[in-house]
Amino acid sequence: MSSRGDGLRLVAVLLLLAVLQFALRPFLGDFRSAPDLLLLALLVFAIRARPGEAAVAGFMIGLMVDSLTPVAFGAGALAYTCVGYLAAWGKAVFFAENLLVNAGFFFVGSWLRDLLVIVAGRHMDQASVLWQLFFWSPIKALTTALAGVVVLVVFRRWLRIRIAQ
Repeated sequence: MSSRGDGLRLVAVLLLLAVLQFALRPFLGDFRSAPDLLLLALLVFAIRARPGEAAVAGFMIGLMVDSLTPVAFGAGALAYTCVGYLAAWGKAVFFAENLLVNAGFFFVGSWLRDLLVIVAGRHMDQASVLWQLFFWSPIKALTTALAGVVVLVVFRRWLRIRIAQ
């Protein structure tokens, strides 16, 4: 962060996404297809963070998510930790200031998190896993990517993101 004001604006956006996860997401339809705003907050943070910081943030978010859905406790913590680390590391390699690339970044992050939760959780039969990975996960990843694009466009000045059209 270049200044204290930038850090406060980033925290405000991340807190807004966390509040909207619990206040707005239940009204967006089926939980399997609604955008994951906590993951989006992690990815927005990971854009600016070092891999270790993003992994710690992912672990904390994952523990919170696991405490709310204890079916496969630990799977969410593992998945969010890995996605946070890989997102922070990967943005240095291929991250561009293009809206479509950002949308792809959010899509892949969401789908990868679902894949890791399913593999680590092992609480579904094979048909359910395939249905989840190739139907519901891409829909959720698409809605998360769309929400991410909206966040980047609306808060681009706060987040100091230059978006090339």
